[in-house]
Amino acid sequence: LGGMDAADLRRLGRALRDEERAGGNRLPAPSDELLARALAEPGRLIAHDPAYARGAQQLGKLLSRTRALLENGGTAEQALWELWSGTNWPRRLERATLRGGAAGRNADRDLDAVCALFDTAARAEERTGGRGALNFLEEVDAQDIAADTLSKRTVRPEAVRLMTAHRAKGLEWGLVVVAGVQEGLWPDLRRRGSLLEADRIGRDGLAEPLSPGALLAEERRLFYVAATRARDRLVVTAVKAPADDGDQPSRFLTELGVEPRDVTGRPRRPLAVAPLVAELRATTVDPKASPELREAAAHRLARLAALTDDEDQPLVPAAHPYRWWGLYEPTHSAAPVRDPAQPVALSGSALDQLAHTCSLQWFLGREVKADAPATAAQGFGNVVHVLADEVASGRTPADLAVLMERLDSVWNSLAFDAPWKSGQEKENARAALERFLRWHVMDRAGRTPAATEHPFDVTLEAGEYQVRIRGSMDRVEQDAEGRAYVVDFKTGKQAPTRDEVARHPQLAVYQLAVREGAVDEVFGGLRPEAGGAELVQLRQAAAKKEGGDALPKVQSQEPLAGEWVGDLLATAAGKVLDERFTPTTGSHCTHCAFRASCSALPEGRHIVE
Repeated sequence: LGGMDAADLRRLGRALRDEERAGGNRLPAPSDELLARALAEPGRLIAHDPAYARGAQQLGKLLSRTRALLENGGTAEQALWELWSGTNWPRRLERATLRGGAAGRNADRDLDAVCALFDTAARAEERTGGRGALNFLEEVDAQDIAADTLSKRTVRPEAVRLMTAHRAKGLEWGLVVVAGVQEGLWPDLRRRGSLLEADRIGRDGLAEPLSPGALLAEERRLFYVAATRARDRLVVTAVKAPADDGDQPSRFLTELGVEPRDVTGRPRRPLAVAPLVAELRATTVDPKASPELREAAAHRLARLAALTDDEDQPLVPAAHPYRWWGLYEPTHSAAPVRDPAQPVALSGSALDQLAHTCSLQWFLGREVKADAPATAAQGFGNVVHVLADEVASGRTPADLAVLMERLDSVWNSLAFDAPWKSGQEKENARAALERFLRWHVMDRAGRTPAATEHPFDVTLEAGEYQVRIRGSMDRVEQDAEGRAYVVDFKTGKQAPTRDEVARHPQLAVYQLAVREGAVDEVFGGLRPEAGGAELVQLRQAAAKKEGGDALPKVQSQEPLAGEWVGDLLATAAGKVLDERFTPTTGSHCTHCAFRASCSALPEGRHIVE
């Protein structure tokens, strides 16, 4: 979804459910439903950390553009093109196709499917004269099972075939399952045909519509066709609700000549491949099972493990013992996870974490992506950063009333523990925006804005290592001497000391990036000299002699001198390539999300004892 992996989706889902609970909903909807709502209103996603929500934020904007296109009279085909061109999927498929092999063949099939979808949309517009996107979606959704009954497809042996009763005519199988035989669905006594009833046009003129009795007889014949496809065993399923006005089995069940059997409760396991493999694995090692049953379970696992698709890829890889955990002693790979010859990718905040706080915390949070979802404080910071960027780029006027109106539109999406906390933090946000606006319009030693939210990606030499630094600069300014000056906005409650700012890793990385050409394009292709950097603490007031509560606290770092930054980069890169992430205790442990699994803390000792 939008390039998000499963871990990011889980984190965003948890964050959205936390929002619902903070808003007073004790039983929030499932995460997928909340995510669908958020994508329909992408403004709700602004408050979430882009580290895990960026894909959803970008997808929400894409869906908004597509919605606007349809509202302005766009066709379904145009909407599909907007969605298709608004993602990196075309480029990924192109690269996979050019590489060839199994991945290339899969990409070719995906492209064929996309082309078929565009053709279907184009034909629908031509055939119906433009009935709108919703009608097109309903038409496609109704084709869960392919409507083209004449096209022949390759059938994999020993596989389940899914088809309609009409397509099953003339075919037979040892086992046939006729599922969902409900009253109202089978028989379906609704009138057939289209709005203009073109199906009634016959050789001898306009035929009379089928009577309910004729429809019932037709449905009974179709049920007979489905039920007689089985050579050995027939299974017919239906749902019976306790209430009379709920779902009820079809009247056809009583015509089978067999008394239906009620099955109450849930099955002993979900009817899917993964639970089946789990049950078979458990049976093979169950001391209470008979030797014959254990051997039969092992044989069935072997059969599942041997199944492959058309490209000789395993269909049930989890059935093979080489995929099972806990069967071998811990191993150590001779080949490193990262290629030592390639640059080590880091960010400014990761550099500080690796070198000064805890490498295990960095590994679990950044590499494993196991840290907790964004808090209200992080959402506070994200919102303020977005508004600051809009003002600096000119998209939003430097007017507090306008900014507060924008803030009001997304504030309720932040998850606070209590209403009074939400009100308190909103006042803090107002104060932070006021300080930002005064700082924005004041004279800052002749500095002028050059860029906002400027991305950079540079590779640096650090001792025996190469380090790739990626990130985004909140603001780049040009000073009176033509140098590049980097500004980093902070909304946290704590600020570093003066000595810590002098060797602040994130500011130092920004200055190194300037040296390596990260802002050349902003300065007309010329390489500017780094003129320093500063932290602007929007939540904290400046000292009285520097403006007091009206202005933010500003902490400056002079232009870099010495080799300390290179040493810091080399230390961090060495820890990453060494692949040994040990815990380090300190003040950062107070708010660490991994206390319960950290071997250096009492509550986490259970993982090693």
